Amino acid sequence: MTPFRVLLIPPDTRPPTLELPAALASMTGADVMIPPPGALPDFHTPGDTDLLGRWLEGEVSTADVLVVCLETLCLGGMIPARRVSDSLDTALERLEVLRRVRDAHPSLQILAFGVIVRVAHDNDPHEEKPYFGSWGRELRAYSTAFDRHARHGESERAALDTAHAAIPADILSDWLGTRGRNRALHLRALELLHAGVLSHLCITLDDTSEYGLAAHDRRLLEARADALGVWAHLDIYPGADEVPCALIARALRPDVTRVWVRYSGLNGPQTGMAYEDRPAGELVRVHLRAAGCVLADTPAEADFVLAVNTPGVQQAHRQPDYATVDTAHRHLPAFIDALRDDLDAGRTVSVADIAYPNGAEWRLWTLLQTLPLAQLAGYSAWNTAGNTLGSAIAFGKLAAVVTDRTAQTGALFARMVDDALYQGRARAEVRARLVEPSPFDLGDQRAAAESHLRELITPRIQALWDAHFARTGLTLEVGEAHLAWPRLFTGVFPLTVGGRA
Repeated sequence: MTPFRVLLIPPDTRPPTLELPAALASMTGADVMIPPPGALPDFHTPGDTDLLGRWLEGEVSTADVLVVCLETLCLGGMIPARRVSDSLDTALERLEVLRRVRDAHPSLQILAFGVIVRVAHDNDPHEEKPYFGSWGRELRAYSTAFDRHARHGESERAALDTAHAAIPADILSDWLGTRGRNRALHLRALELLHAGVLSHLCITLDDTSEYGLAAHDRRLLEARADALGVWAHLDIYPGADEVPCALIARALRPDVTRVWVRYSGLNGPQTGMAYEDRPAGELVRVHLRAAGCVLADTPAEADFVLAVNTPGVQQAHRQPDYATVDTAHRHLPAFIDALRDDLDAGRTVSVADIAYPNGAEWRLWTLLQTLPLAQLAGYSAWNTAGNTLGSAIAFGKLAAVVTDRTAQTGALFARMVDDALYQGRARAEVRARLVEPSPFDLGDQRAAAESHLRELITPRIQALWDAHFARTGLTLEVGEAHLAWPRLFTGVFPLTVGGRA
């Protein structure tokens, strides 16, 4: 039988956005094809969109499904899409390749996703246009004031006028022009969905908040979706980097999957998120739908258990946080007891740790060491709550169709290394050894950072394997850890999990 063949065009080349979705597909026995390196972006350097289009048209004849990031296809990558000056006409012309390949191959499923331009929380001149480093605060204030005025009317006019006056006209015009171009790209994608070119479309909000231009764009897109009647095959929600995982899970296990969500606190669904515009429970629901999942009424009828570690009240950035995260609103030992009972009962369990953004909660990770971690179907604790949830849900949904246990173990272990050992602990330790490092560009401290990283994390990787995975009979080879980009935010941990010894 010919393996299911997936073409994957990711938002960029970081391990969670490229290697993880590819690994999830591979563990089900699917063949995964990715574009040649020159076609994909390198940090804020755009990929070669012409090369990418040629690669797609050359490979698509034997593919069953295409999972594609619209920003990579049309503007050179998710981050370059915030920075490049390519015209809307050029972007829309590149988008037409999807119509051509669908017309030529009617059985091809095209699962696409786009990312509404974020309003960055940080004054980052590298992921955003360079002027954001100087004017980020003012642009965020304008974003909030504009949306408040749009929603609440003239009572917000003075705040909007003040925010508008604080920004040079050319900078505001350029920023709004970039947003308008990308919004028009997403509106055209909605038309492709309506025409049947796309099988499913996700439009996500990266690093969003209750008020802002991203929320305003969301409402415009939702109104167009209403007019086109495409909601059966559309999701618009907070997320970004994890969407390739969700869409691969949707494609490779197309049946609706029932999920029992177990929260670490009874108030879990109501807890607040730092980078999303809705509470945890609503965030879970939208991520389940994107992957083709629904809530189960009982654990017994569920295909898998999604174990969600929520904060007591609200996410916080530094741990431990006893004011809003580690509060009396949850009881982690009882959460661990419930997960042990789930595993003992033979239930499929995938863990999503969203108590803190950007890494595992160390208290939970310590308690998890009492469980047989190799028996988990999935684990995730990286970046935003949406990033974590989408990845953990994809692990859980695909667990029933895994054919390569070695690949599944490798994908699971890689997330534990990155999300817990690095994001949860070692990243801060490396930062502490450097001299006032910039969060945006390490400059000449990159080599020292990577040396410290290898010294700290390599023995911990081996110790985690020995404690929880050595009894699987599989083997582990650990390569040299390094950084994906010239900043501490994303590490790369080459790991090779081999067949039984």
